[in-house]
Amino acid sequence: QVQLVESGGGLVQPGGSLRLSCAASGSIFSIRDMGWYRQAPGKERELVALITRGGDTTDYAGSVKGRFTISRDNAKNTVYLQMNSLKPEDTAVYLCYADVNSWSRGISDYWGQGTQVTVSS
Repeated sequence: QVQLVESGGGLVQPGGSLRLSCAASGSIFSIRDMGWYRQAPGKERELVALITRGGDTTDYAGSVKGRFTISRDNAKNTVYLQMNSLKPEDTAVYLCYADVNSWSRGISDYWGQGTQVTVSS
């Protein structure tokens, strides 16, 4: 099995910064795309940022471009999300995503349990 464990969420004031981390572990052969989604109360889950295995291609939601930066460390099977200039509308549960080729199940999508980010004064 494969597990994704997020960390780094919390309460921050508007204009502040947070860094989220997500570490994948288990029977991993390789990880392809990794990314972050978020879901606010009463809203649908939306893509925040995505990064390919080589890190050469990234994709961001328009609302976070220029403020958030996604990166990854393949040696640690970890993806990061640096969030700067946070706004109240960034408040949501942030979920880690990974497209994993595992020894046990082949290629499958995996999700973390989510970490709460609250932006409020």
